[in-house]
Amino acid sequence: MRIAILADIHGNLQAFEAALAHSRTHSPDLTIIAGDVVNGCSDSRDCWELARSLNCPILRGNHERYVALYDAPDAPPEWKTERFSPVRWSASQFTHVELEQMRALASDMRLPDIPELVFCHSSLRGDSDLIAAFTLEQHIADMFPGLNPDVPGLIVRGHNHTPAVRSWGKQTIVTAGSVGLAQDGIPTAQYVTLTGNGSNWAVAHQSVEYDIKQAMLRFEESGYLREAGVMARLFMREVETATFQIVPFLKLFHAMAAEAGSEPPLDEVFATFKVW
Repeated sequence: MRIAILADIHGNLQAFEAALAHSRTHSPDLTIIAGDVVNGCSDSRDCWELARSLNCPILRGNHERYVALYDAPDAPPEWKTERFSPVRWSASQFTHVELEQMRALASDMRLPDIPELVFCHSSLRGDSDLIAAFTLEQHIADMFPGLNPDVPGLIVRGHNHTPAVRSWGKQTIVTAGSVGLAQDGIPTAQYVTLTGNGSNWAVAHQSVEYDIKQAMLRFEESGYLREAGVMARLFMREVETATFQIVPFLKLFHAMAAEAGSEPPLDEVFATFKVW
């Protein structure tokens, strides 16, 4: 059996199309979209429509949650700040019905005939857990309640934006690279394939070149860069460089806010961040 797992597309249509075309050369029996189809790049709606057209399982990532619940009455107040302008842009592209579809997505899945395979966006605990080579096993146990590390199994996830494989007892945790926002310094569309049956699975990380210039051009053509400002510019940097930009930028933002006693304008933080 062959399974293709695509995660963290983030509205990058050019990368998504390239990864899909490449995955089809492997003739997968099953394709799984492991969350974060939307938000980040400019073409969230087109990516959502393409993902839905595949008639394959789509799991809910934290960015589906942001977009689907952006206008919810109990949404966190900070979501209305400039820092969440990409979410505002993305949410505005969808109908109420489509947002309801995002809310209804499952957070994880298992195949009925292969229970030792577990698929999720981040973990079974939530949609924002990061797992690294140095993450303590006791912390991983908290992320995967109900799973026994003494029983052989395979967990396939996304969210980190960097491909990895690590052990947790007799379990193997596979983190797929990001289709749309790779952050390992290699600006390609990345996904993972599994080949095997039962408890024997071969894992292959895939890296596919795509039209990065067109993806970056879409930031301007779509109006996204104009509407989402600094945060969209940071996402565009991530497309171009395949490096972390949003996370260190926000760390700098919070540090400057703590020092000043109030939140600084994002333009001011960005001017510092460019040489930071």
